Amino acid sequence: MQVAAGCEGSPAATEGGDQQSSKKPRLAAEPLLLHAPVKQEMAVLQTAGDGAAVVAADQGSRMEIAVKMDVTLLHCPLCITPLKPPVLQCKGGHVACGGCLAEPCAECGGAFDVRSTVMDAVVSSTTAECDHDGCGRYVTYHELDGHRGECPHAPCDCAVPGCGFVGPAPALLGHLTALHSMPVHNIQYGKVLALQLPATLEPRGLLVGDEDGRAFLMVGGALGSGAAVSAVCVRAEATLWPRYTLKVWASGPAPAPNRKADTVMAEIEVASSRAPGAVAVEELAYLAVPPKLLVGAGAARRMSLKIRIDKFTS
Repeated sequence: MQVAAGCEGSPAATEGGDQQSSKKPRLAAEPLLLHAPVKQEMAVLQTAGDGAAVVAADQGSRMEIAVKMDVTLLHCPLCITPLKPPVLQCKGGHVACGGCLAEPCAECGGAFDVRSTVMDAVVSSTTAECDHDGCGRYVTYHELDGHRGECPHAPCDCAVPGCGFVGPAPALLGHLTALHSMPVHNIQYGKVLALQLPATLEPRGLLVGDEDGRAFLMVGGALGSGAAVSAVCVRAEATLWPRYTLKVWASGPAPAPNRKADTVMAEIEVASSRAPGAVAVEELAYLAVPPKLLVGAGAARRMSLKIRIDKFTS
């Protein structure tokens, strides 16, 4: 095991400078660069008003160190998931996670009937760096997979078939508009945006929030003789907040005097995806637009939509 002193929030130097491989924790015998806080006892000499020396001991300061270790030591040997409190141990000193409490030890057959407070402290304080470009955040190791699932820097796939571009959502937005000339419609949350779109939704377009630059890919196309309309948020699937809802109205041609235009409406909880181009409208809640509300014929058919996106932060 290699140990190097470092500052909090930044990885320390290790022999060989193996910084790149440290960003990819995996269940293997090779070492992983992790961070753990170490408490140092300090004695601070202060001077009282009368010149007397006053010693304030044990101020509880903490120092971050980088530790290169076998990552399998942080995983339950029975279910292979990262250990998190409570960590249990058998009389032989072997450990397991709380979910494997009822299982016998694979090494000695003993019962996991004692809580390992030492391992609790280790797994609670050990952190690893998120390997998404642009993130650099250190997360408690057993929470790393959860963080990756909602990381704002999670890589997203290009929505255009055949394109291999992968990057965080802001970079993907720039890629789609610059390289693929995808239409962009800026939208203010809570306000209605009126659009005239092809019934096929080709070319596909993006709705981009003025407030936060969040991108929503329009999803839909032909549905029988009518059309379907929905949207998907371009971001990691596990992201919980903020939440977005989509309200979309489709109206038919101008009615006869003293008559109202036929209108259909749907309110949709917007789903998220790191591969928005692979999401089919049938996987989402969507607005079904009947043929009578479409204008034109054949590939030239169009639909008159009003769209509103609401943002919820709690």
